[in-house]
Amino acid sequence: MKLHYSKNEFWHDFLASLVVFLVALPLCLGIALASGVPPIVGLMAGIIGGLVVGTFTGSPLQVSGPAAGLAVMVYEVVQVHGLEALGIVCLIAGLVQVAGYFLKLGNYFKAVSPAVVKGMLSGIGLLIFASQFHVMLDHAPKSSGTQNLITIPEAFIDIFGASFPIQHMQAATIGLITLIILVGWNFVKDKIKLPIPAPLIAIVSASLIANLSGLQINYIELPDNLLAGMNFIGLDSFGSINLDLIIAGIGMALVATTETLLCVTAVDSIKPDHKSDYDQELLAQGLGNSLAGIIGAMPITGVIVRSSANLEFGGRTRGSTIMHGLWLVAFLFLFSELLGYIPTSALAAILVYTGYKLFDIKAFAKFSEFGKFEVFIYVATIASIVTINLLYGVIIGYALALVQLIYKLNHCEVNFTEEEGALRVDIQGSMTFLSLPKLSEEIDKKLEGHTGDIYVNTKELRFMDSASHEFLEVLNKNLGSSMKVISEDKKIA
Repeated sequence: MKLHYSKNEFWHDFLASLVVFLVALPLCLGIALASGVPPIVGLMAGIIGGLVVGTFTGSPLQVSGPAAGLAVMVYEVVQVHGLEALGIVCLIAGLVQVAGYFLKLGNYFKAVSPAVVKGMLSGIGLLIFASQFHVMLDHAPKSSGTQNLITIPEAFIDIFGASFPIQHMQAATIGLITLIILVGWNFVKDKIKLPIPAPLIAIVSASLIANLSGLQINYIELPDNLLAGMNFIGLDSFGSINLDLIIAGIGMALVATTETLLCVTAVDSIKPDHKSDYDQELLAQGLGNSLAGIIGAMPITGVIVRSSANLEFGGRTRGSTIMHGLWLVAFLFLFSELLGYIPTSALAAILVYTGYKLFDIKAFAKFSEFGKFEVFIYVATIASIVTINLLYGVIIGYALALVQLIYKLNHCEVNFTEEEGALRVDIQGSMTFLSLPKLSEEIDKKLEGHTGDIYVNTKELRFMDSASHEFLEVLNKNLGSSMKVISEDKKIA
């Protein structure tokens, strides 16, 4: 970390950190709400993302904290194993990431199939949208992502029904106002030119309307002692570790690392002179998640919304990320009582909008350009996440991408053309022992009864293993002088 600032760098980072803090605050609270954990758990994760991850980061302008991408997984852990188990799972995830640093695995995540990544984000977006739509109406979310999706039309129709309770009608109104502000601010922010993020304006406006109108809706509930919502890991907690928690921790590390390094790539593409160290970032995330697990906070990832705000408003060094963590600390200890005035329907509306943006409808057209199987991987990943769970959905996506890779590496195509009595055999793709049986059958069938010259063109082969090389040698011996193997395109005379 740089020990000395130029005055110019400091003021750029100072102003950027304020904006990032204002973006992060409602998101930390909203993601905690979506995850089924107390608000303090989300705020502490944001603080660790700023102070710890920001200090050790390998991507200085990336901002880390609780992310929508892990809300679904955290919710599942809390519902199945209880809030106390979240710290253990988060600690395991952090240790796995630290191990990944020592094994230098960071750069390997650059090679993750875009169809899997986009499918993961879109699946998460659907689940968040569906669950938070119900919370936006002051309803409890259903027990599964599928039920949340299926019951959206029913919940929407009920809004206009005469029997719909007034509390839910008022919550729906606050949610709608929040959504209108979120969408509308994007059309006016360039004209107003104020560095105020849309989520903050939406939350403040919705909270003022709800409180001044005396609406009897759900608000954020705070314990008398904020730190009472934390679940610090004690020595006795390690006795509760079982295979389910270990698998959940490894899965959380996989998803968190994928989302983080995807964000790193996005930051580097937005700012080309910003070069990130993937392995160092993996260490920073691992340290942050390990600490988050120990004190009972939420898991952390790099987050593109906060990172984009940092870039847009002039962040120059990791100082802006660290300072945004300090702003969160100041708010937690000086102004936390203000959280009790925030309607949960307003926070849910922010997450409904976040979920909508995560679902990338344009990806269908994009992946169709690379073949139907890419679209299949994208759709299958989404469907698996929604119908099973996030971990298995991502694993299925990875498995399908691996199947596609194996197929491409072993796919071999042969074309036959005849000209003036000579037969030309063009072999394309990868020629391996797996593709030899079918290839040999096709060639033997075509050569049966042929008496003219034979030209075997291997120019378009990407790869040929020893078994394939031996096959061509044997074929050459059997055919004698009538066969010629060419490695470049030659005209058949």
